[in-house]
Amino acid sequence: MVDAMSFTTRSAEETKKLGGILGRLLKPGDVVLLSGDLGAGKTTFAKGVAEGLGIGSEVASPTFTLIAEYEDGRIPFVHMDLYRLYEEGAPVDEELAAIGFDDYLEGRAAVLIEWPQAVMDELDDALAVHISPQPLPRIDERTFRCHALGPKSWQRLDEWVKRWLF
Repeated sequence: MVDAMSFTTRSAEETKKLGGILGRLLKPGDVVLLSGDLGAGKTTFAKGVAEGLGIGSEVASPTFTLIAEYEDGRIPFVHMDLYRLYEEGAPVDEELAAIGFDDYLEGRAAVLIEWPQAVMDELDDALAVHISPQPLPRIDERTFRCHALGPKSWQRLDEWVKRWLF
């Protein structure tokens, strides 16, 4: 079974398609940790995941609200953006408790967390995806380095690789 993999996309549309494939595979309780610099393509990828889950609502990065919940897909989807926690150096445990972070991990929804650095130690099974844009002249190209951090995510990554490659 695959526990690490790299993917390359060459356009925003391909980035969204890669996310869509993953979205079609996600199950309640799956957690995706999405990292990368500002402008790396995290929100484009997240929109693809939402489409793959059948979410009909407009998906935007919840930077100021921290959490957006979507119930209109085949399973519930929770999209978190913890950039403010990452940047502010806030007392993270207090902030996470205030937003009910642990409640979102109880398995009812698929959860995608942008800027997950503040919560990495809290999770025992997640699919970590790091996006790196390429320099000129390949500015639309993105490299996705993916690592499975537990048995459920190993299975999900294995399925994702097969769907992307075949």
